[in-house]
Amino acid sequence: MKKFLICFFTVVLLSLMASAFWASMERSVFQAGRGLWPDPWFLTTLLDAYLGFLIFYVWVAYKERTALSRILWFLSIMALGNMAAAFYVLLQLRKLRSVDPWEKLLLREKS
Repeated sequence: MKKFLICFFTVVLLSLMASAFWASMERSVFQAGRGLWPDPWFLTTLLDAYLGFLIFYVWVAYKERTALSRILWFLSIMALGNMAAAFYVLLQLRKLRSVDPWEKLLLREKS
C-alpha cells in the first residue's frame, strides 16, 4: 500500500508541476484571470479548491508541532495547492517505516 501511495502522490505532484509549467508557458496566470473573474463557475471552482486546501491544511496543522512549520505549510498550500499537498504526503510516507502502523501516517507523533 505504501508503494502505491508513493507512486500515486508522485504522479499527482509531477502532473500538476508539468501542467503548471505548460500553462505558464502559454500565458501568465494574471492574463488568464481577467476574463475568468466574472464567470460564476470559475469563482465556484476557485472557492471549492481553496476550501479543499484549507481542509487539508487542518490535518497538516494537527500533524505539525511548531508554529513556524504550520505557517510555512499554510503558505505553501495556499500558494501551490495540491502540489504542496502531494509533497507533504510524500514526506509523511517517507517517514513511515514498513513496521509502522498506518495510524502513524495520519496521527500526530507523540512527544
